[in-house]
Parts: sequence; structure tokens; C-alpha cells
Amino acid sequence: MGKVYYVSKNVGLGMLVLAVAALATIIALSIAYDKERAKNRGKPGDEATDSTSMPPPPTTPFIPKEPWDHYRLPDSLVPLSYNVTLWPRLEPDARGMFVFTGHSAVVFRCVKETDLIIIHSNKLNLTTFYGHHAKLTGLGKATVPTIQKSWLVVKTEYLVLQLHSRLAVGSLYLLYTEFLGELADDLQGFYRSEYIEDGVKKVVATSQMQATYARKTFPCFDEPAMKAVFNVIIIHDRATVALSNGRDIGSFEKYINSFLSNILLYILILCETGQGDYALSVTGPILQFYEHYYNATYPLSKSDQIALPDFNAGAMENWGLITYRETALLYDPMLSSTGNKERVTTVISHELAHMWFGNLVTLQWWNDLWLNEGFASYVEYLGADYAEPTWNIKDQIILSDVHKVFAVDALASSHPLSRREEEVNNPAEISEMFNTISYSKVRSSDRISYLNTFAFNNTVYTDLWDHLQKVSMHIPHTVHNIMNHWTLQMGFPVVTIDTRTGILPYPISLQYFSPDINSQMRVSGEDWVLANTNVSGYFRVNYDLYNWDRLLSLLSTNHQALSIINRAQIIDDTFNLARAKIISTTLALRTTKYLSKERDYIPWDSALRNLDYYILMFDRTEVYGALQAYLKKQIQPLFEHFKTITANWTKVPTKHTDQYNQINAVGYACGMGVEGCRELIKSWYRQWMENPHHNPIHPNLKSTVYCSAIAFGGVEEWDFAWRMFKNATLASEASRLRAAMSCTKAPWLLNRYLEYTLDPTKIRKQDATSTIQYVARNIVGMPLAWNFVRARWGYIFQQYGKGSFSFSNLINGITKRFSSEFELQELKKFKEENLHVGFGSATLALEQAIEKTTANIKWVTENKAHVLKWFTEESK
Repeated sequence: MGKVYYVSKNVGLGMLVLAVAALATIIALSIAYDKERAKNRGKPGDEATDSTSMPPPPTTPFIPKEPWDHYRLPDSLVPLSYNVTLWPRLEPDARGMFVFTGHSAVVFRCVKETDLIIIHSNKLNLTTFYGHHAKLTGLGKATVPTIQKSWLVVKTEYLVLQLHSRLAVGSLYLLYTEFLGELADDLQGFYRSEYIEDGVKKVVATSQMQATYARKTFPCFDEPAMKAVFNVIIIHDRATVALSNGRDIGSFEKYINSFLSNILLYILILCETGQGDYALSVTGPILQFYEHYYNATYPLSKSDQIALPDFNAGAMENWGLITYRETALLYDPMLSSTGNKERVTTVISHELAHMWFGNLVTLQWWNDLWLNEGFASYVEYLGADYAEPTWNIKDQIILSDVHKVFAVDALASSHPLSRREEEVNNPAEISEMFNTISYSKVRSSDRISYLNTFAFNNTVYTDLWDHLQKVSMHIPHTVHNIMNHWTLQMGFPVVTIDTRTGILPYPISLQYFSPDINSQMRVSGEDWVLANTNVSGYFRVNYDLYNWDRLLSLLSTNHQALSIINRAQIIDDTFNLARAKIISTTLALRTTKYLSKERDYIPWDSALRNLDYYILMFDRTEVYGALQAYLKKQIQPLFEHFKTITANWTKVPTKHTDQYNQINAVGYACGMGVEGCRELIKSWYRQWMENPHHNPIHPNLKSTVYCSAIAFGGVEEWDFAWRMFKNATLASEASRLRAAMSCTKAPWLLNRYLEYTLDPTKIRKQDATSTIQYVARNIVGMPLAWNFVRARWGYIFQQYGKGSFSFSNLINGITKRFSSEFELQELKKFKEENLHVGFGSATLALEQAIEKTTANIKWVTENKAHVLKWFTEESK
């Protein structure tokens, strides 16, 4: 018998059992990515799972008539507490299946008179009591109605109990259920993860409840507003260990811990020891920073963090026990790269931020997801900066969030930060909210009175405006009026400044050089004006042509007169203004001419991200030769610069961002044909192949070197990478190799690799869709991946698509190059032929893919000739 865990009132339980996981119900929001097990048990290649083999049935709109037809729970019952017992079986039964059994008793209050009990339940076999699926008991003096009938509703995932008479308002009742579920490997709810230790397969039972999978573990009121008290019992073998949100008094192996004030910190791993040391070293400082920043103490007595072999999210902020992908928590100082280290720091910082925003205070409904994810995505930079102050990581907000969200928010198929509740109902619509808009469009917040007022409770976005108003007494408009423009509208403003008239559209931050600038900000001669200093505002800036010319002249002669961030923003603004036909394409391209003199990472990365669009649009056309020659000319000085400062690649650049820019220099130099680069790459990889126990490639450069060497090589290089992948003891190393194997130019190797994604013994389920995307990123692999997904859409959708918010990346990744009328028609045909299958959380992504492809066709038609001429002239 396991231990009893108690989680304080109004705290949701998002829990895990290591070697025997527990459960989570009230979902704290995060980067969690969900999957659902396929109902069809056929093989992936069977015709029965092939979406193209089944004609779409006629569709009729579904009109909800009964309370159980709606995806939202009725507001008549409120849960107060749960007593849940779970018994996972870590050995297969006679049928070869892993299962779990359990029972639950939920105490709830009736707040509106009703003769129905509607509670979530999905994929659970429920024991029948006296012909019904549950037992109902009255508490105190409550009279218990008898159950007339009970049934399960598959579509809306409910257990429904029809009562003979009504429940009394204010009375308390207890609903008891017994259940059996599959401990599947589908990465949802209460699920099974496996790994190999010393040649022996080990089984872990763990959980992922976000966003709608607590109901797959036990019958519950599975909505974020339904906070409750949880008492949990886990039945498990004495040789195994159970962990949960609450403080554990037992002992376990393979952990490292320390104390922060009165908080016990644990890092738990299932692999090589020592890989959790770095995570532990930054957890304490980040927690301390947040206690000060939020002016609210950490509300629990412990903070566990665990790396899981199979986990479809980046991480999940279960209160008191955060779960991670191994790549997001584990770091080896000898084998991991600077990027791996930064990822560990920022993901930990993001998840710990949720201990307050998301857990202590939780959104009322998923339409306001940005309240959790947006703030966590912003303050993760602050926490990481406190833990690693030499990195200057806050400057990277412009690349990781601002530019990324601008690209999505410019689409007609974007959406406002806050949507109407009725627009977000079923699991797929909920999962669609976990996107760039929700994560990256929020960049500031007031946190003190808001957190203290709504601790252990739920909020809507207007509650935040009320508390911001308290500290903004002297602004001319109310916070509601100001912020509603931001949260209830999609898109962003473009501010146009004409330096000939000196008229500003409204007050904005300015930088200028002019000894005689007047009050109206007119400029002449060589004087220039730059708006949105350090990108302090969420808008793009356009100028009159004369000021653009002055800024470009400044970049050419003295680019360091502008900040690193503004150099990056000039590039990103011009390329996107050109895409919108506000300025010419050649004006945008001119911003890259100075790059041969640029040595800083952020401007270079901004340029390369924008030029990647040109590569995607033209790498199958005659434009590519001229484009490649131009980029070779621009990147070569950067390549030579890093060759010099690293003493012919024998040292590591000191500066954090220089280490990133070295990766850009080597990767693009090899791709564009800079002399000496390919030979260098091939020699490093060959040395490793000759001595697999000694890898001469620095961890920072491994991803680039592996990909390039496999692209330049053949089956021998690919097979070597596969062996190293299967034997890797560090998750980030395995991840690098998995991505690199998609770089081969041999179609048969790529097709074989795509088939591997259907076999979880070769590619873990958590990595299947991202591996397909990697193949699609390869110019040779793109049509292969597109055909692969189309042929198996029914199976892929059943496996990964019904509720996983990472599933949308699959559609986005495969269609990035689409820029012809033929590809657009194929995409539309794919949509029509699979309406009967559905697209789940990729529904919006599919609409965006059609919109982007249409825009790409128009842009290529209008710009191809100009772009070819410009690159040809500038590459001389």
C-alpha cells in the first residue's frame, strides 16, 4: 500500500509516479503536448487506416440538444475533494496489455437544482453498481435521490447519471466510481513510459493531464475552474517508488537534492548520474528570484523535477512535481552544447514561473490561456537572466518571441490573445490555444496584488486589468480601454514616420542623430531617425524612403551606432514590410549588404531567418544559384572571423552569443560552399567514425557538423549516425543525431527513415512527428514527407492529432516550401479528402498553410525576376 498524499484546498493535482506514477486533475497550464491512442488497432500501413481509402461520408452539423451534448460542464455542481486510489500494473496481463485499476470518491456541492450528474470520463471501463456506473451517497442531512439510469457519452467524454429526483441546493454528496484503464504508451493521462537500464527494460507509470486527460485517469470534473482537495493512495510494489505533488517521506535512488530555505529541492533522473547537477544549481536561484519578483513565497514545501524517457511536451508544471523531456532537464558539461544548457535554464525558469502564474492563480477557462503562458514566457527570461547573468539572455526576446509572433500575428488566420469562451470548447480547440500568440505576445505584467488576491483561485483577464489599474492611477485612459485593444484584436500596428514633415502618429521611443533637429523632428542631409528604440513597443516601423536610405548608409559605414537589437529589428521590419508590399523587396535585401561587416549574433540571426524564406521559395528554381553566391560572399568574412578567434577551430568563443554565431557561420558557410568548410566538416566526422569512443567535434557544433557530414556523405555516414543514436546515453545527443539523419540527400534513406517513425522501437512516439518535420525541412525530403503523411493521414491523426497542440507543427513543417499552384491545389484536395478523418488541433494550422501557400504563390510571381536580378548583381 502506498502513502496518502494531501494537496491543500483549491490546489489541482498534476502528479507523477516514478516507476509507479500518480495523477493530476486540475491542470496547470504549460507547454504540454498531448496525444491520443489510436482506436484502430490495424498496422500503420493497412488500408483500413489509410485516409485515402475511405470516401468521406455526408456531413451534417451537430446541434447540441441535451446538457451532455455540450463540451462545457453544467454549472450546477462544484467538487470539493477527491479520494483517489490508483493501482498501476507494471507487468503486462495475459493479453499483453498494461492496465491500471482504481476507485474514486468525489465530494461535491449542489449549487443549482438539478436531476443530472455530469462528470468527465474517457476511455475508462467503469464497474456497474446495481445496474449503474456509480454509487451516490448523501452527506450530512442530504436526501439521496436514486439513480434512474447512467450512461457514457463518447463524443463529449462524459459519465451521465439521470436521477429520480433533484439534488438540493447547498447539500453535499459523494459519488463513488471504480474503474479500469489501459496504461498505454500514448503519452496521455495516466500512461506508460519505458527505458532500458543495464540491458533490462524498465517500466514507468507517469502522467500528463493537460489539457483534457485527467478524465482518462479517473472520473472527474475536468475543467481548470474546478479546483479541489485531493487525497491520493498509490498501490505499488515495495521495490518501486511513488511520487506526487505532496511531500514524500520515503527514500529513493538516483536523485540529487538540496534545501532552499524550508523548500526541499529534488532532481530525479532515470539515466546517467550527474546529468541533473546543473538543473539543481539553477533551480534554487530561480525560485528565490520569483519569490522576490512576485512578492509571494513559494507555497509548497518541496519542488521535484523529473526527466522522463517518453514525454510529448517540453515540460509540464505540475505543482510541486514538474515533469520534463530529458532534453529539457539533463545537461552533461562534457557532452552538451551551450544551446542545451540555455534550454535547460529557460525551460526550468518557465515551469517554475507557473508555480505562481498558473498554479497558485489559475485561469477560469482556456480562452484566456495567455494569462498563464504569456506571462511565464516573458518572465522565464528574467529568471534565467538571474541564474546566468553573463548570458544577456533578455536580448534574445526579440528573436525568440517578438519576431516569431509578428510572423504569426500578421496572418489573417491569427487570433486575438483572448478569445470568447464559446470559441474554445472541445479538446482540439483547447489544444489550438497553445500556440505562438498565447506564449509570445505578452511581455509585461503587474504581479503582486493580482497574485495575492486570487491565490488558490481562478481568474479572467479583466481581473488583471483591475489590479493593473490600482498602480496606474494617473494614466489618461483606463487600463481596460488600453489593453482591450491589445487582447481583443489580432495583428499589430505599423507606424509610418515621414522625416520630411516631422509628424509622428503618436508618442513613441526615438533615437536620432541631428545637431539641429527641431521640435517637429524634421531631418535633412545625413541626419537620421530611428523609432521603437530597443523594440520597446509591439509595432513595426516604416519611414519615408529618404530616412531608409540614411539608415542603410549608417549600417554600411558605422553599424555599431545602432544597438544590436535595433539592427536586428531594421532587418526584420523591412523584410516583413516588403512581404506586405509596403516597401520594395530590394529595399529589404539592401539591409543585408552590411552583414559582411557584422559580427554580432542577433542581427545575423534576424537576417538568416528572413533569408531562409528566400531559400525556401527559390531553392528549386534558377534564382538559387545567385542567392547562394550572394550569401557565400556575405558569410565568408564571418566564417574567417571565427576561424581566427578560435585559433583554427581549437578554442571556444568566450561570449555566449558568439558561440551561437559560430554555429551560424559554420552551418551557412558549408551550405553556401565557402572554401574549406566542407572539408573541415567531413574530416571531423570521419575522425569520429574511425574512433567512435572519441568524438572530436565540440558539442556546440555537433548539430551542424552531423547534418552537413550526413548530407555530404552516403549510407556509411547515415548508418554510423544511427548506431550512435541507438547507443546515446545523453538525450540531447540522441536528439541531435535524430535531426541530423534527416539531412541525407539519398531518397531511399529518407523513405526508410520515415518508415522508422511508425515503429516506436526505432523512433519513440514522442519524437515521431518532429522527425517527419525534419525530413520535410530537407529539399529532397519535403515531397517524400508530404506523400508519406497524405498516405497515412488516418493513422497519424488517430495516433497524434486529436488533442495534441504540437500536432499543428507537422502541417506547418511540411508545407513551408509550398509556393506553386499545383501544391496549393494538392493542399486543398488533402483538406477535402480528409474532412471525414478530421484535423484536430491542426485545423487552424491547415487554414494557415493554405493562406501562406496562396501568399507565397503571389509573392514569388511578383518578386522572382527582381530578386534574381538583385542577387545576380550583388554577388559579383
